[in-house]
Amino acid sequence: MMLKFRSILYKWNSKSKSAFVGSSQSLHNNHGFSFSRVPTSPSFCTASDIQYDVVIVGAGPAGLSAAIRLKQMCSERNTNLSVCVLEKGAQVGDHIISGNVFEPRALNELLPQWKKQEPPITTPVTSDKFWFLTKARAISLPSPFNNQGNYVISLSQLVRWLGAKAEELGVEIYPGFAASELLYDANNKVIGVGTNDMGISKDGSKRENFQRGVEIKGRITLLAEGCRGSLSEKIMKKYNLRERGGAEHQTYALGIKEVWEIDEEKHQPGAVIHTLGWPLDHKTYGGSFLYHMKDKQISIGLVVALNYQNPFMNPYEEFQKLKHHPAIKPFLEGGTVIQYGARTLNEGGFQSIPYPVFPGGAIIGCSAGFLNVPKIKGTHTAMKSGMLAAEVAFGAINEGLDMNMYWDALRNSWIWEELRKSRNYRPAFEYGLIPGLAVSGLEHYIFKGRHPFTLKHGKPDHEATNAAQLHSPIQYPKADGVLSFDVPTSLHRSNTNHEHDQPPHLRLRDPKIPELVNLPVYAAPESRYCPARVYEYVADEQNQMKLQINAQNCLHCKACDIKDPKQNIEWTVPEGGGGPGYTVM
Repeated sequence: MMLKFRSILYKWNSKSKSAFVGSSQSLHNNHGFSFSRVPTSPSFCTASDIQYDVVIVGAGPAGLSAAIRLKQMCSERNTNLSVCVLEKGAQVGDHIISGNVFEPRALNELLPQWKKQEPPITTPVTSDKFWFLTKARAISLPSPFNNQGNYVISLSQLVRWLGAKAEELGVEIYPGFAASELLYDANNKVIGVGTNDMGISKDGSKRENFQRGVEIKGRITLLAEGCRGSLSEKIMKKYNLRERGGAEHQTYALGIKEVWEIDEEKHQPGAVIHTLGWPLDHKTYGGSFLYHMKDKQISIGLVVALNYQNPFMNPYEEFQKLKHHPAIKPFLEGGTVIQYGARTLNEGGFQSIPYPVFPGGAIIGCSAGFLNVPKIKGTHTAMKSGMLAAEVAFGAINEGLDMNMYWDALRNSWIWEELRKSRNYRPAFEYGLIPGLAVSGLEHYIFKGRHPFTLKHGKPDHEATNAAQLHSPIQYPKADGVLSFDVPTSLHRSNTNHEHDQPPHLRLRDPKIPELVNLPVYAAPESRYCPARVYEYVADEQNQMKLQINAQNCLHCKACDIKDPKQNIEWTVPEGGGGPGYTVM
């Protein structure tokens, strides 16, 4: 089976000119493990479909935890299941970005001896501060976070380590292959996924390196695509999973992050700072973080809820302003930016969890949405959801259990307890910053998650955007090239790369809406909410403004798929291997 798939990979690799392709290679890093890139074989095969017991889409924390748990159970029960993980990034970890203050609860359960296995988890939290920022001051508040026993990490590095652990157990991981469609049998049951065709030109013609997509079939399919996963969204709509689970719509935020190397005398390994307030207005939920990592590195970022109202707001530029705050600036002065990236995150919490099971599989991790908003953590819950789904999938294949037991397992787990207790924090801020702080303070210190009422979310994020006539344009300072930077400079630091000659993966459902609605009514918000300048309006030969989509800039953050006022932009997967190349995010 492995030989068959690798033969197909070899057939494509031998033709491809993409940057991530070549002969069999390994990624080596300073943690002492190697991880294969696109595995190849000198064999040749014309087959276009492969069968596994379990197919997992996405090599993130949830997908890899599921894969590891499946193989562990095989060892425990003296049996074997074939497990395949598909990853759209050129390497495992390339598309992974997070804060990240890591809570090891799920890892303790998955790999109890992890501390002895040289993981990239070496910087325990040493201090925990919470600031309210005004334009000129940082006011210390009691920290609501309990980060004792947690670690400041790079999630992209942790995922690479988990990938290596999965491979050691016999999991087959194939980076550089994007699952673009779900496969169904005659009874409308999911039986696997199909990868997109490679080597298609913008005009739809086949390039010399054309390779037909592969059908990867599984008895169980687990979707672990991360926030706003394209296949996960389709499956939720097809089977009405939000309605079935009694869930509200999901609500999102956009996180923008840089990793800096700073002066050694300023570096405080394990120091954690969170902020609320400036530079955001009091109607916009969000905040910033500054975490001291190892090796004189810090991660700094701004998270902006995507239900903001002002179409002139530019989250990227708000982040640039943040770095000039008198309490933040001293950390960065004299430092150097190493990497830049952005990604959306789920903030709906307990109220927005869909029914996670569909015929033939389940949705796990951030594709379903298990982020604990007041903790600002979702890695541990994503991992646990993958482990639970793996245990049910193992039973479904070997013992005839029903995959719907995954829903029961979730509701009986600490994920459910944790999210239920934290359910009212995020919707409390629908009423503004000060009421939100008051309600969340009561929840945290008085009710402790036992409040009898459950608050509801407001409008879906795309409906929250006001018409431009209700707001004034925001004039942002020009980047100084020292603390703040223009988008092209930042984009270069993300290592983003796509094959230019391919069909656009960002599709307009109605090509007339940008010029007829978005530009005149909302003042072109896509040119501002995108943190990679994918969307811009340029004058045509008749001097009429037309939307230009620079798809090659895409960071795969999914903000456009969420925030477009008319839901006119559909994010789909590009050719496998395209996108950012994160190494320390």
